[in-house]
Amino acid sequence: MSDRMINKIVLVTGGGAGIGQAACHAFAREGARLVVSDIDPASGSATVDAIRNDGGDAHFVQADVSKAADVKAMVDQCIETYGQLDCAFNNAGIEGDVAVPITEALEETWDRVLDVNLKSVFLCMKYQLMHMQQRGTGSIVNTASIAGLVGGTFGAAYFASKHGVVGLTKAAAIEYGRAGIRVNAVCPGVIETDMADRSMGDNEKLQDVVRAQYPLRRFGRAEEVAESVVWLCSDAASFVTGQSLAVDGGFVAT
Repeated sequence: MSDRMINKIVLVTGGGAGIGQAACHAFAREGARLVVSDIDPASGSATVDAIRNDGGDAHFVQADVSKAADVKAMVDQCIETYGQLDCAFNNAGIEGDVAVPITEALEETWDRVLDVNLKSVFLCMKYQLMHMQQRGTGSIVNTASIAGLVGGTFGAAYFASKHGVVGLTKAAAIEYGRAGIRVNAVCPGVIETDMADRSMGDNEKLQDVVRAQYPLRRFGRAEEVAESVVWLCSDAASFVTGQSLAVDGGFVAT
């Protein structure tokens, strides 16, 4: 623990599992006080309980981040609880149908993926930036993906949403840099989470094929992405903005 985030107020969406949960614990270890948000109250509350059991300070807010009213209430509750917002990790996301070609994709699936993965980032930043502007400081990290840096077959909605997050991150960084606010994105490769399990299941042959595309010859861990997020939010990255950091074991370098 280096106390990189001591006395910082951090908001994390999708904090009930996977990368979001790992980030919550990483921020807490660095001294941050947290607002943990998730659409699932059981998993989000479990993250908060674990942080408190370790001596940390955390508060749970249930929210569907694809809905403006929920997002506004979430950010308002953060301000009401802790008085400020220093950093935000907009991480909530879904994969949609990752094995369906465009000609067979359902419009409702497209809409849901874009709402949760892209619209939510816009909504979160809209209300987060309002508060950060008033203080003249802040750092936001959005979860994109290597699917936001390269193309691929199937899962068109997911690729489109994550490319959108990369573009939105750049736009916000340019627009709010003069206000003292930094905006970056992390672009994870395949990470050992429930999302990856849903995509590949127990298909060991498929896992081996995908793993072979990574120079490090393994998948990532949620904790590895979390450390990158904490660094981007910290003063150690004070001159870094508008970047989409690949945390991918070298995948996009191949």
